[in-house]
Amino acid sequence: QVQLVESGGGLVQAGGSLRLSCAVSGRTFTGYAMGWFRQAPGKEREFVAVVSKIGSTTYYTDSVKGRFTISRDNAKNTVYLQMNSLKPEDPAIYYCAASQLGAWRPRTTMGDYDYWGQGTQVTVSS
Repeated sequence: QVQLVESGGGLVQAGGSLRLSCAVSGRTFTGYAMGWFRQAPGKEREFVAVVSKIGSTTYYTDSVKGRFTISRDNAKNTVYLQMNSLKPEDPAIYYCAASQLGAWRPRTTMGDYDYWGQGTQVTVSS
């Protein structure tokens, strides 16, 4: 069993920054590609970013390219999402997820992921 615990959410002004963290325990961290999703009220959960098992490759949804950066520290079993230039359309509950699928490919659907965290709330004030 894999446990994922997100942290770092909060309230920030538009244009500001937040860094989300997701601590992973229970299995070999490097066995998983790690992704971030978000879900705003009344909307479906959507893909944000994914990083490969060793952190060498990343992929982002278009709306966050150039503003968000996903990274991982395999020594700390933690994945991060650095969010800069936050916009009014970014508020949501942000979830991290772990995927044990084999060869690298951008994993952008919920069905690609095996384990999920509980989420952390991000709020942006205008």
